[in-house]
Amino acid sequence: MRPMELFTDPRAPSPRRVHLFLRVRAIELPLRRVDLAGGEHLSDAYRDLNPAGTVPALVLDDGTVLTEVMAICRYLDERADGPPLYGNTPLERARILDREHWVEMQGLLAVMDGFRNASPGLRDRALPGPAPVVQLPELAERGRQRFERFLDELDLRLTASPGLAGEQLTPADIAAFVVLEFARWGTGQAPGHAHKAIRSWQARMIDWLEPADA
Repeated sequence: MRPMELFTDPRAPSPRRVHLFLRVRAIELPLRRVDLAGGEHLSDAYRDLNPAGTVPALVLDDGTVLTEVMAICRYLDERADGPPLYGNTPLERARILDREHWVEMQGLLAVMDGFRNASPGLRDRALPGPAPVVQLPELAERGRQRFERFLDELDLRLTASPGLAGEQLTPADIAAFVVLEFARWGTGQAPGHAHKAIRSWQARMIDWLEPADA
């Protein structure tokens, strides 16, 4: 049996979601840094662990490898002591997963298209993974447009509820918080003055995360 270990580069959006989850949930794990800038994620050694060449990757005690953020966080949530972030009932868990998946599909993928199809440093790397994928400027522009629609819908959802999945802040909120960070530095996009609910929610998110930094 090997100790559980998280392979990560916390500067990237997907690992950052896991790191914020670990912080709020007060979970400590052995970490193995993967140098994305240096291409370590595409090395043979790392791809033996995760053929997709992406981070994060959680290696469990029995050698099982989890590579999707929602799977990693849900697994750790169920193992840890204390109130779960993924809810206490089947309906709560379903709502949180539903909203988190929505954030990934409508927000994260939009920013990823806008960033990866326009960044000079990602030439022929328009999609994560080892296979070369040519950049398409049209997809970059479509990604930017999709993200603007995502902001409008996110604002509507947060106008109706303090958090994406109800009264309590959840992993769906963490996902959206990180997507907005990613957009700010990746495509230069951010909520506008009209997105008042998002701005209030962002302030609550910072208040929620700060106690874990103390």
